[in-house]
Amino acid sequence: MVKNSYLSNPEKLYQKLISLRKKVTEEGDRLYQKWQPFLKEENQESSAKNLAYYLALRNHDIRKIQEALTPWGLSSLGRLESRVLDNLNAVILSLGTILGKEKEVAEVDYPSMDDYLASSKELEKNTATIFGKKPADRFTRIMVTIPGQAAKDSKFIEDLMKAGMNVARLNCAHDDPETWKAIIKNIRKCEKKLDQKCQVLMDIAGPKARISWIFTSLKKPRVKVGHQFLLTGSDTPPKMSGIELMVGCNIPEIISHLKQGDPIKIDDGIVEGVIKEVTEEGAIVETTKVDSKKGVRLKAEKGLNFPASEVKMEFITDKDKNDLDFVCDHADIIGFSFVKNAGDVQEIQQELLKRMPKKKAQTIPLMAKIETVEAVRKLPEIIVAAAGQNPFSVMIARGDLAVEAGFLRLAELQQEILWICEAADVPVVWGTQVLENMVATGIPTRAEVTDAAQGSRSECVMLNKGEYLTESVAFLDEVIKEMHEHEYKKTPKLRALNIAKREIEKQ
Repeated sequence: MVKNSYLSNPEKLYQKLISLRKKVTEEGDRLYQKWQPFLKEENQESSAKNLAYYLALRNHDIRKIQEALTPWGLSSLGRLESRVLDNLNAVILSLGTILGKEKEVAEVDYPSMDDYLASSKELEKNTATIFGKKPADRFTRIMVTIPGQAAKDSKFIEDLMKAGMNVARLNCAHDDPETWKAIIKNIRKCEKKLDQKCQVLMDIAGPKARISWIFTSLKKPRVKVGHQFLLTGSDTPPKMSGIELMVGCNIPEIISHLKQGDPIKIDDGIVEGVIKEVTEEGAIVETTKVDSKKGVRLKAEKGLNFPASEVKMEFITDKDKNDLDFVCDHADIIGFSFVKNAGDVQEIQQELLKRMPKKKAQTIPLMAKIETVEAVRKLPEIIVAAAGQNPFSVMIARGDLAVEAGFLRLAELQQEILWICEAADVPVVWGTQVLENMVATGIPTRAEVTDAAQGSRSECVMLNKGEYLTESVAFLDEVIKEMHEHEYKKTPKLRALNIAKREIEKQ
């Protein structure tokens, strides 16, 4: 264990806190000044300032300070995301008072309860604006990706809403405007019948590489470790001998950027491979990892990721622009995929202005899916550019993010995203593979129940399509309710424990 001199010298700890506050204020103010051109709304200033101070604080390693504060009963810096300077001031004032420095800390005041809760209330207000009114017994909303069958089955939508769905997500990578219109019509019908609001999120597909078609001579076209197949940008299977499986890529220009040795991941990493050879027809891929001993059957529309390839594509594709014509007239929330920086946000805002009156374009809620390490790295500028003009939320798209960053890094990144967004009063969607086994089979695994419980720290948890979707929504509703009895974000509520009650009653 590293020696901590602050533990035995509270005077030194006090001076370190004074110095830290000075640095955080100076660094945060400089960062905030840099962001000001993005801030169109005055009510975003306090959130942007707090985010700037939070980033300035987390630029420093404060582990020794945290450890030294604990014996004094002052270890509160680990939960200061939503109120950075207020918490720093309160800790300095308390420690200074303990050390008899009342005169020195006279200029520092404890925050009032209203000031202390202001940021939490701002986050609650932003969440309600985007995801709808808070349910009676939980603050985390439930989002559901709606399958095409809902276009002809309003009862399916009604059952989901009764089970606890608050937001219906339509993925524009699938189906078509006619289907989307029918689904939305059924949602609005159920809203009236149940007297219950359900927000409609329409998620623009973005430049996502997917399998466009599959051609095979195999009776059971499953890939196993060591199998080879052709990945091509052609619209039809090329004439090529010796290849039993061919896979089309919906973005042909990607193929020309691939090199021998480049890794490829399919369907959120269920299948992994490496480029063995690049030919005129496409790239020969050899599978190196398959998430099943029986092999995995490749399917059209499954995602393709190329972690080592630098492929520059248009952020908003022609398909996206066509979809936006429909989405701008029908969606309550507009989601965008593969947002990487503030420039992408500004491009989105410009496209909306082409299709909407200015007031509507600046008030319709936006959601950015964070799917790349670059997006995580530039998350603060994405938040400021988006939330400075529109109601804004973030989805942690853990499938693509895990494929690019790796599972070990994902565990860290998803927490960082939650913390940064809380500091900025930005709601977060906990997405991808939540209760995936239960949605498919009706039975949850222990690990995914824990994951769902972890997701209750976010403002919204997303479930994807599956046979047992309605049952999974009802189960998730109960998990979230139970967790909200015990904690809010990173803060334990310290409700009486049943175990403790039983033990005390034995006395």
